[in-house]
Amino acid sequence: MALMRPKGYNEITKRKELIKYLENYGAFLLREGRRHSIYHRGKYRTEIPRHNEIVNELARKICRDLDIPFVK
Repeated sequence: MALMRPKGYNEITKRKELIKYLENYGAFLLREGRRHSIYHRGKYRTEIPRHNEIVNELARKICRDLDIPFVK
């Protein structure tokens, strides 16, 4: 039996594009960790991993954490 995955599950977003998108909505870099960058927007905070490519499911979660709409 094949595992059903949501449409767009394996699609990717470039990290630089995601950060640029977040910064356009007012998010800013709070600090750099060893494996993640911490971004902050108002009372919201999230971590962005240091991978060149980020799966859309994770990008959607990052946007949700910062209360930013995800459009891809």
